Amino acid sequence: MIMRLITPFDPWRGELCTCPKKFSLSPYTGCEHRCLYCYASSYIKDFYKSREKKNYIDRLQKEIKKIPEKAIITIANSSDPYIPLEKKLNLTNFTLRIFKNYNFRVIILTKSSLILRDIQILKELNVVVSISLTTLKEKLAKRLEPFASSPKERLEAIETLSKYLPVVVRFDPIIYPLNTREIKSIIKELKIRGVRQIITSTYKVKPDNLKRMNNIFSEYRNLWHTLYIEKGERIGGYLYLPKSLRKSLIQQVREYTLKEGMDFSSCREGFKKWNTRNCDGSSFLS
Repeated sequence: MIMRLITPFDPWRGELCTCPKKFSLSPYTGCEHRCLYCYASSYIKDFYKSREKKNYIDRLQKEIKKIPEKAIITIANSSDPYIPLEKKLNLTNFTLRIFKNYNFRVIILTKSSLILRDIQILKELNVVVSISLTTLKEKLAKRLEPFASSPKERLEAIETLSKYLPVVVRFDPIIYPLNTREIKSIIKELKIRGVRQIITSTYKVKPDNLKRMNNIFSEYRNLWHTLYIEKGERIGGYLYLPKSLRKSLIQQVREYTLKEGMDFSSCREGFKKWNTRNCDGSSFLS
């Protein structure tokens, strides 16, 4: 049985999810960025071997007619729509061109500067661009996200896009202590680049991503064992940092974000009352 392409967004029935009602769509299965902390590799077989969805174009053209007007559609929640394979297949580009014929509200979620290729199409859509950024440090990013666009490339994409479109940034995951000393500097840089909202969350452990993290950052193996395995909270199949530490980190991001005049939200952390906008950037859709 072939699954539908456009499905109601339901992050594994996550009890802490505060997203508004919306749909999810991805042209691809898997992702080539190979981020160490990725959670989707726990759910999707051969996740790092990206491939196009079978008969994607024909299926999309049929399914899209059944989606209600003004629906929010996110591209994409687990498999980045601008993986290197997109340069060859152009399925995301095709999707956006199809969307021009429909009255949808669109969220593009990526950590690739390849999105700049489609800027003219995006300007014709009711769209919010959400760029993921974990660190400003090039060497750290290369270890964490070896095949994603560099921080410099992402910042340049953010600055260019924000001249024409609402841009939000997912500053996540916060990985204690890898990027926690950068919180203030990252937020200041994002303000300069024209970001409207910062969305943040802490690193959440699944067995496979912790194994990858420990292999590359072996110096933190014992610390992460203590924080997650011994003292962490188990929520919805994930291991979270102890609540007091999570709360402190999220508060720091919120404080600096609001000080810089941007909106703030956290994602699946249990602190909804601190959000000033929807947790996915959809507040900027018209």
